[in-house]
Amino acid sequence: MCVMTTANAPLPTAAPAPVWARRAAHAIALCAVPSGLWRVAMASGVYVGYSDQVLRDVFDIPGWGIAYVVGLSVLAELAALLPLLLVSDRWRPLRPGALAALSWTASGVLVLVALWQLVVAYTVESRTYMSSGTAETVWGIAFAPLFAIPALMTAVTWSYAKRHRARRQAQPLPRA
Repeated sequence: MCVMTTANAPLPTAAPAPVWARRAAHAIALCAVPSGLWRVAMASGVYVGYSDQVLRDVFDIPGWGIAYVVGLSVLAELAALLPLLLVSDRWRPLRPGALAALSWTASGVLVLVALWQLVVAYTVESRTYMSSGTAETVWGIAFAPLFAIPALMTAVTWSYAKRHRARRQAQPLPRA
């Protein structure tokens, strides 16, 4: 007969992420794709609504602007993959508490960035560089999914924190 004591009892694991949280995490990664493709198209010389002179003078394309625009797209997509860590049951690069704190911080920053981008989109003169209404519409369609990311990230982070808070509360306190 084997009796399990608290000394050799397995630690409770966090419940698996709910299906809605997994879908939201994948949606975040997909939300970054259209704007990234738009930026890569701009860096590749595809007409996206800016004249050649604007690309040269404002965005330094061709030139270092290509590295900046492509790098920004890659960085944005990598950042959009972070929520997949919150729903993964296999790989944990950080302790759950540290990952939760990082995720809450990222959620707050994303909300602020989204608000800032709304201000920039409607006030800065870069909108006036677009040569046509069609180009502005395509630009708007490419960047619109980014505004769903803060709400989705907050929901995924809340789910992660809730699951791991329940796990911490289920663990017995160590004896002195």
